[in-house]
Amino acid sequence: MRFIKCSKENSVYRKEEGGTLLIVAIYVDDLFVTGNTLKVISDFKAGMSSKFEMSDLGRLTYYLGIEVLQVEDGIEIKQEGYARRILREAGLETCNSTQEPMEFGLLVSKAQEEIEIDTKKYRRNVGCLQYLLHTRPDLAFSAGVTSRYMHSPRKSHGEVMKHILRYLIGTIGFGLKFNRGGSKKIVGFSDSSHNIDPDDGRSTTGHMFYFGSSPITWCSQKQNTIALSSCEAEFMASTEAAKQAIWLQDLLSEITRWKTEQITIHIDNKSAIELTKNPVFHGRSKHIHKRYHFIRECIENEVVDVEHVPGVEQRADILTKALARLKFKEMRSLLGVQYLTKKNLKLKGVNVGFDGAFIDGDQESAELDNDGFDEPMLPVEYDLIIRWFRVHSSPSRERQE
Repeated sequence: MRFIKCSKENSVYRKEEGGTLLIVAIYVDDLFVTGNTLKVISDFKAGMSSKFEMSDLGRLTYYLGIEVLQVEDGIEIKQEGYARRILREAGLETCNSTQEPMEFGLLVSKAQEEIEIDTKKYRRNVGCLQYLLHTRPDLAFSAGVTSRYMHSPRKSHGEVMKHILRYLIGTIGFGLKFNRGGSKKIVGFSDSSHNIDPDDGRSTTGHMFYFGSSPITWCSQKQNTIALSSCEAEFMASTEAAKQAIWLQDLLSEITRWKTEQITIHIDNKSAIELTKNPVFHGRSKHIHKRYHFIRECIENEVVDVEHVPGVEQRADILTKALARLKFKEMRSLLGVQYLTKKNLKLKGVNVGFDGAFIDGDQESAELDNDGFDEPMLPVEYDLIIRWFRVHSSPSRERQE
C-alpha cells in the first residue's frame, strides 16, 4: 500500500499521495488512523478489509487504560478508570485526599535502619504509577522518587507511596487536553534541582515540551553524575532537553513534511545559559563530561536556542522537587494538567471483514458510539479525528490472490 516507515518512531507509518496525507500508528493488532481527508481514510479501510478480517471501532475513545474524548476544540485524555483500579487494589478508596503528592521539602533516603515493607505490593504500586504518567506529568517527580527504592522498600517509602495515592484520590478526574489550531511551534522548558538526593548527592533533571500550548513530552530523572553547582546541574539538564528537542524536531518534520524550525528551550539559570553559549568559561566547565557539551554544538548550528525564563514561570520546576501546596497547584496549572469533565462512552465495533457482522468490543470500562464515517471531519490541517481499527486474522490465500 506504499506506506513509508517513520525512522524516528518505528510504529508510525505515513502515506502521501496527491496532496493527501494518511498516518497510521500500529500496536500489535491495533491500528490508529488519521489523515487530512475523509476519502483517504475510507480508501485505507477498504484496502485493508479486502485483505484482512478487521473491525472498525470508530473514533478512538479508550485504549490500554487511557480514556480519549475527541471534541470540536481538541482531544482530552485521562486515566480515571485506571486510577480507580489502583486505589481499589491498594485499599485506599475511602481515604482522605491530600493537596500535593509529596510534602514540601521532603528528602527521601534509603533508610536502611527502618523495617522493610511488602516488596511485591510496593513494586506493583510503583509500576502502576509509572503507567499513570502517560496523562499525569504532575506525578512524574514523586513517582520517580518512589521507583528508586524498589529493591528494598522501607517504612518511610511506604508512607510516601500512601501520600501519593491519597493525592490521586482528590485528582482522579485530572488529565491533559490537546487544543486544535493555534501555534504549531515546539517550545521546551528545562530545570534541575541541585543535590537533593541525601544518599549520593545527585541532582534531578526535568524537562517539558509543548506543541503550541499542549504538553506532548516530559521527563523527571536523576542525573547520572554529581553536579558541583546548581549552574552545572542546569547545564547538564539543558543538554538532555536538547537531545529530546532534536528528536521531536525530526519526528514532526518527517511525519508532516513541515519545514524544521529552531526549538527554544527556557532555562531559569542565567549562568547555565552563558555556559551553553560561551566556551571561554573553560575553568568552570573543564571537569564536566564532554557529552554534556553537546548543547553548545546545537546552539552554534541553530538547531536549538536557549532563553531565560523567571523561576515563577519555569514549568519544569514541578518535575524536579516537592513544592509547597500553593506553588504546586500553580505549576500544575501551567503544566497543562486539569480536571476533565466526565463523559459516558459506549463501545461497540462494526466488523468490516468477510460478512460485515457486528462484533462486541472487548475494552473494559469504555463505551463508544460507533457512528461509522458519517461524522463531518474538521477542516483543520492535521487536526482530524483519530479512528481505531483492529485486525483479527492474517490475510487469507484467496484475498492474497
